[in-house]
Amino acid sequence: MLDLETVKQDIERWIQDFVEVKNPALGGWPPCPYARKARLEQDYEVRIGRDLGADLSELGRTGISKSVVVLAYEGHHYTAKQFNQTVNDLNEQHLIKHDLLALADHPDDVESVNGIIMNQGRYALALVQSLSDLNAKAKIMASKGFYDSWPEEYLQMLFQHREDPRK
Repeated sequence: MLDLETVKQDIERWIQDFVEVKNPALGGWPPCPYARKARLEQDYEVRIGRDLGADLSELGRTGISKSVVVLAYEGHHYTAKQFNQTVNDLNEQHLIKHDLLALADHPDDVESVNGIIMNQGRYALALVQSLSDLNAKAKIMASKGFYDSWPEEYLQMLFQHREDPRK
């Protein structure tokens, strides 16, 4: 069983040591240019998930009060395929119509961008954000060249259910 304080510490360490750190393989940008601000302003929330489908459905009904809600699960409770499919299905059936989008991160589904492993690696995570806010921020970053060094295949997957900010 996951311990909330341990998970929070692990997530914060991942954000601080990786997600907000500039990386030459990503054109000198951090994986998420908004992560540092969210961390410093404590504008994200970490929760221990109980049931992925029920948890995402509940967020669709209640909304989110932070920029990002991170739902954490034991990686072995779901296969990567099950986890990704459930997140995709709930995005299509429920979350998008409520201006939310969940991004899946499963330790067994390694996401590599220019040789950089993007996964947190320990937990299966569903990162839930406002879809309109995510699209607006992605447009700003696209205009600054943020996505210029990212592989097209990865970007196609990343922009599934979203506006492609490069257009």
